Amino acid sequence: MTEENKNTSKQDNKTDNKPDNKPGFFKNQMQGGKSGKPKFNIYWVYGLIAIAIFALQFLNYGGGPKETNWGKLKNVMLENHDVDKILIVNGKKAEIYIKKDRLQSGRYEELFSGGTTVVPGGPQYVMTVVSVESFERRLEELQSELPEEQKIYPGAEERKDYISETLSWLLPIIILVAVWLFLFRRMSGAGGGGPGGIFNVGKSKAQLFDKESNSKIDFSDVAGLEEAKTEIKEIVEFLKNPEKYTDLGGKIPKGALLVGPPGTGKTLLAKAVAGEAHVPFFSMSGSDFVEMFVGVGASRVRDLFKQAKEKAPCIIFIDEIDAIGRARGRNPNMGANDERENTLNQLLTEMDGFGTNVGVIILAATNRADILDRALLRAGRFDRQIHVELPDLHERADIFKVHLQPIKYDKDNLDPEFFAKQTPGFSGADIANVCNESALIAARKGKKLVEKQDFLDAVDRIIGGLEKKNKIITMHEKKTIAFHEAGHATVSWLLEYANPLVKVTIVPRGKALGAAWYLPEERQITTKEQILDEMCSALGGRASEEINFGKISTGALNDLEKVTKQAYAMVSFFGMSDKVGNRSFYDSTGQSEYSFNKPYSEKTAEMIDEEANLIIEEQYKRALETLRNNQDGLTKLAELLLEREVIFTEDLEGVFGKRMFGKTRMEEIDELNKTARAKNESKKKKEEEAPVEPTQDEEPITAKA
Repeated sequence: MTEENKNTSKQDNKTDNKPDNKPGFFKNQMQGGKSGKPKFNIYWVYGLIAIAIFALQFLNYGGGPKETNWGKLKNVMLENHDVDKILIVNGKKAEIYIKKDRLQSGRYEELFSGGTTVVPGGPQYVMTVVSVESFERRLEELQSELPEEQKIYPGAEERKDYISETLSWLLPIIILVAVWLFLFRRMSGAGGGGPGGIFNVGKSKAQLFDKESNSKIDFSDVAGLEEAKTEIKEIVEFLKNPEKYTDLGGKIPKGALLVGPPGTGKTLLAKAVAGEAHVPFFSMSGSDFVEMFVGVGASRVRDLFKQAKEKAPCIIFIDEIDAIGRARGRNPNMGANDERENTLNQLLTEMDGFGTNVGVIILAATNRADILDRALLRAGRFDRQIHVELPDLHERADIFKVHLQPIKYDKDNLDPEFFAKQTPGFSGADIANVCNESALIAARKGKKLVEKQDFLDAVDRIIGGLEKKNKIITMHEKKTIAFHEAGHATVSWLLEYANPLVKVTIVPRGKALGAAWYLPEERQITTKEQILDEMCSALGGRASEEINFGKISTGALNDLEKVTKQAYAMVSFFGMSDKVGNRSFYDSTGQSEYSFNKPYSEKTAEMIDEEANLIIEEQYKRALETLRNNQDGLTKLAELLLEREVIFTEDLEGVFGKRMFGKTRMEEIDELNKTARAKNESKKKKEEEAPVEPTQDEEPITAKA
């Protein structure tokens, strides 16, 4: 199954988080502050107070009465006439008071053991009373023979435990309030209310960067993107030196929109602006405005611009603005009170409404500019649209140089320009991934340096996936895959405009059972003949199966999908069909301006289907004819694949000879670059050798002679 070397569109910018090698960096990060000092939490005080209350209520510190029983009361205290009085409290406890002169008799040493102190006024002992009547009767029987003046008659007293009673009704309330506060804080944390909880849910969540912030990204970290950096630098320059522009009557653009595919460096450019501009920089995502509560988005927009006006001049950066900037619906019955639309309306008003935002510049980034509302894109809101496209050959080389800096690689045998040629269509994020993956592969092999083959393996890993050498494949299946891939390689080698082949493999990788690697030319425009040759090459795999086995398989799924899309694009988008004519039904605005589903009739739809089918069938027959005319080379190539599992360009040259189609576009570009470098070096050399012109104060050399 053919896999082209193409952009994998990872939505991740250039790796820009530089590691901090300072000893205390990770420690400070874990402690949550620049100084590393833990923050004081007032809730610890509340906890300590609660513990103290419970300790005072339930713990005995030695000054209270000792527990005793009826046996000791009878045999020790009453027997020796040591009891001063007995007091029954609440009908449950009997408090026993010992005479002061008897405490030192030696019979009550436990009252003084362990460093405890006896309460002078008593009681010294306490015992549990099951029944007051029974206790009084037993006490009376025990003292029946004593004279009246020596008898002890227990008293009774009702006491109220105010602490226990208070806790009995206050504790459930405290528990409910604590649970409510816990849930409240969880909700406010999830809702992003910040300090103040849910009452501040309408506050802006923008992160503020200023001159005191530790932002380490600058324009030197952004490789390539020279045109985009030029326009961004102009905005930064205006904030630093506004008189340069205002003296001529010029005004700085109110907003700039960064547009481009994922991974091309839009957010990285914004980080560089935050590092370069010596003004406050507010950064937030478009999704931060959207909340479950009604009206929160508009409130956050108002609060954001209020903060920005207070700190003007400043920059506001909104990443992924398509989250709130999507085109508004036309049907008033659908989404009339839509929270997202209300947020967008408030944003439009703040950016350019009745009030003015002097000194507030808006930066935004999106990869879906086609779905943004027109009111958001008009002049006065976003005056500039800065297109951040996929890097070209030279820009990829510059990006490789940036990402290779932390990599320990073989500098003598590795050339960034070579890898730039091997990665057409790669974004900055893809290149960063290649460099990182190459280091991981080299480490996995136990190498001390990253070598050239490690980089090539990383490119293959990212494009096709991980090799699956342990996948069980029968010999018949392996032979089918070999002839399928050989068909791709043969047709692409023999057609003029097909992409140059790099290597072919029948080792399963990712979801593909086999793959052919190409280096597609980075064309600015593509002709009809070039598209047809690419379609014919993609159909070469299925044609080879039909010729050699008389059967076709499901292995051509990816090829057929690609070819079908190309055919319909030729007919309905590019106007490359004689019957349909020079018409295009492509909607570049993305606004769905047509009031019906398809901008053409059913008859035209049938015509488009017929023309697309005709183009595909013609190229399939062309692939069959090409392979039949080169049957021997096809068979030899397939047998070579079965033997080696991987073949390269040199092997195809050995079977079919060199391609006789002149120079490729890449070769022409290389020659132009060499010519330009030679001219620059010659000009520089002439300038160095040219005699220095004498100034007005000096005499010519000839005059001195």
